[in-house]
Amino acid sequence: MQFVELALVSERVAATSRRSEKVAELAGAVRRLAPDEVVAGVSFLLGDTPIGRIGVGWAALADVRVAPAAEPSLSVVDVDAALRRMAAMEGVGSVVERRAVLAELLRRATAPEQRLLGAIVAGELRQGALAGVLAAGVAAAAGVGVADVQRAAMLLGSLPEAARRAVVEGAAGLAAVALEPLLAVQPMLASPADGIASALDGLGEALVEWKLDGIRIQAHRREGEVRLFTRNLNDATARLPGVATFVSLLPGGDLVLDGEAMGERAVYFFDVLHADGATLIDEPLRRRREVLDALVPPTARMPAVVTADVEVAEAFLADAIATGHEGVVAKSLEAAYDAGRRGAAWRKVKPAHTLDLVVIGVEWGYGRRSGLLSNLHLGARRGDGSFAMVGKTFKGLTDEMLRWQTQRFQELQIASDGRVVHVEPVQVVEVAVDGVQVSDRYEGGIGLRFARVKRYRHDKPASAADTLDDLRALLPAPLS
Repeated sequence: MQFVELALVSERVAATSRRSEKVAELAGAVRRLAPDEVVAGVSFLLGDTPIGRIGVGWAALADVRVAPAAEPSLSVVDVDAALRRMAAMEGVGSVVERRAVLAELLRRATAPEQRLLGAIVAGELRQGALAGVLAAGVAAAAGVGVADVQRAAMLLGSLPEAARRAVVEGAAGLAAVALEPLLAVQPMLASPADGIASALDGLGEALVEWKLDGIRIQAHRREGEVRLFTRNLNDATARLPGVATFVSLLPGGDLVLDGEAMGERAVYFFDVLHADGATLIDEPLRRRREVLDALVPPTARMPAVVTADVEVAEAFLADAIATGHEGVVAKSLEAAYDAGRRGAAWRKVKPAHTLDLVVIGVEWGYGRRSGLLSNLHLGARRGDGSFAMVGKTFKGLTDEMLRWQTQRFQELQIASDGRVVHVEPVQVVEVAVDGVQVSDRYEGGIGLRFARVKRYRHDKPASAADTLDDLRALLPAPLS
């Protein structure tokens, strides 16, 4: 397939707000991809590459300015090969070499192709083709169920690979996808709740457990080999040797555990997805906890209480906060492990209202902070993957953080008006707020109340930042 076909589909998808039209456009594109083009083509429609980041960002794009080609000549395979060459470049001179390959790629690209390439290289495609819509397009193209595509994508950790199986192998290929130890799956996520009563509402008797301020870890063991993955599916085994050793010494055979690491050695597990040859993600949490309790000693299990009583849960939350943790998560005991989803079965309560937002701009400081980038412009994720500004803050920044962010955000600069440095929206920062409010000052229609920086989240991609809907859920209920 010619790359220009994907570029034009991407622009048509961006131009319509109707989901049915988006799905139809994407389905048509997937149908026209050859079997060996599906992984790359679907990755490009997602605004990604089949191999993740390639070491080129907004700064390189700003430096490489070439006139678009008059006629298309690039194929999907051509673009995939060029991106893979850039990713493979290492060592002295690699930056210059990558830019040379990028310049040649852009020189061969028409205007629509240049726009799509820019979005892919920068890692931000602003056309609304999120995974759910594209999964529906893949399903329509392959004549399979959407739920089957989504489940395979979760278990494979990759929608493009699920798409390849759907197109090449059909429903049977998707049905054959199973959780495999050592292959990371997308983690189940919790939705925010504004209090214990709201979190417990409708759950009945629930598991309420501490929410730690650590690193989400998925621990895999297969035939004695242990691998640890972060929530964005990066391999963290070498960074957490103590945790890896602990997992290697647990009883039983093959394992997949979900938990939270605190430093290099301490870990607290709260779920089990696979044990001794059996996949448990479709089992209710009540059953999964029984298995977890039999495998993991109490000292390495997340502290929890089972209750339907708001007062009991409130006391447990108070204890978690007093112990220095973020809050609690209330979980339905009857829910399966819904990999990759943020639904109503898990509900997090963080009284301090900490949010994971993305830095989209920074203002130069003055006075004591002259010469330093200080005031952060904070963005929440829209439904189409772009970011809407919801507030600013310079509070909570230590001198060390100011020095670090001054260097970091100059490296991520995509534009500047002399006062504000606009940056590539990739850096996640955790901020504490007293709440949110309706505001016409910011494009998102929501403003933060008394925001202050807690820390930078280097373990989180921008795609996992809190959304505008997450913030709207924190708006105070109207008085009756």
